[in-house]
Amino acid sequence: MDASTIRRGAGMAARKAFTHAVLAAASLVIGLPFLWMITTALKSPAEVAQFPPIWWPSVLRWDNFSKAWSLAPFGRFYLNSVITASSGVILEVMIGALSAFAFARIKFKYSGFLFMVMLAAMMIPGQVALIPNYVVLKSLKWINTYQGIVVPHVSSVFGAFLMRQYFLTIPASLYDAAEMDGLGHFRTLTRIALPLARPVVGTLVLYLFISKWNSYLWPLIVTNKQNMRTLPVGLAIVRSAEYAIGPEHLMAASLFVLVPVLAVYVAAQKQLIEGIAAGAVKG
Repeated sequence: MDASTIRRGAGMAARKAFTHAVLAAASLVIGLPFLWMITTALKSPAEVAQFPPIWWPSVLRWDNFSKAWSLAPFGRFYLNSVITASSGVILEVMIGALSAFAFARIKFKYSGFLFMVMLAAMMIPGQVALIPNYVVLKSLKWINTYQGIVVPHVSSVFGAFLMRQYFLTIPASLYDAAEMDGLGHFRTLTRIALPLARPVVGTLVLYLFISKWNSYLWPLIVTNKQNMRTLPVGLAIVRSAEYAIGPEHLMAASLFVLVPVLAVYVAAQKQLIEGIAAGAVKG
């Protein structure tokens, strides 16, 4: 083995070690706040107020979670969040897939212009539509209803754009074969396009679920009854009583919101990685 090969190998090892060190440091910086949240939720009030602060409590106070849960009807908040987030994701993916397939594979007049108009809608801040949406929902008597929370946000320009770009990468011969077999547009979408786009759809589902699960402003505006509040709004109720209940209960309540998101991310991690890899290869 010559000297150049040894130097090249040493350089690669040094770069690899540096990369691992940077990733480890980034993981530590990102992970420490979550660790602090968990340990604070398990501390006593005296340990929370202790200075200098301690990382790990002497006795794990699991009762902080039950007290935080009793401060507000978190069971109802959970149900509302599950219903609105899951139904919103399903409807948004369905509508996005239909519009994406139409723009990708169906030839119709002004399709390019209409697609550009749809993309232009991404430039409009969502806050602009808050008052018009509220006025419409009030006239429909949809205030304090699940449909009032879900329906105004079931159209996904981003989802339609993402799936359209992937549908365009599918070989046209597959679509032609489906047409020769007598499949219409809808069955071609459900049997050919969507199964092949599963990594992208999985990535979109994860993105939409996190967005809808953490949505705060719209559920706060469109609901004024406690039994229709979602988890982020319920957490704000607990936050408003922070000084009465203590930071340990606030952290416990925050974990109620965080844990489902982490569970969905872990479950969809494979699809997310496949979607990113597919975008890197096909992009």
